[in-house]
Amino acid sequence: MCGATTGGVSLEGVDVTKETVIQGVVQRDDAPLAGAYVRLLDATGEFTAEVPTSATGQFRFFAAPGTWTLRTLAPGAATVDRSVVADVGITDVEVHVG
Repeated sequence: MCGATTGGVSLEGVDVTKETVIQGVVQRDDAPLAGAYVRLLDATGEFTAEVPTSATGQFRFFAAPGTWTLRTLAPGAATVDRSVVADVGITDVEVHVG
C-alpha cells in the first residue's frame, strides 16, 4: 500500500474553492508510471507548463478555468494528448500510455 492520499497527493493548505487544479495519474499497463512528463497546453496549443510524474505516476497543475490539453510524453510510448475542461475546484484525470 502506498502512502498517497485518496484522490492524489495532499492539497493541505490549498483553497480549492478558489483554485483550479488539474491533477491525475499516468499509467502504463494499469500501473502508475514514474518519469513521464506531462505538459499543459492552453486552448491555442501554446506551451504553458511541464511537470514530471512522481514515483506514483501523479502530476498536478494550478491553472485558470478553461479548456486545456495535457500532452503526456513517456519513454517507449507514443505521445498522448488529452483535452480537459477545468473549472474552479479539482479536475482529476487518468492518462493511459501504451
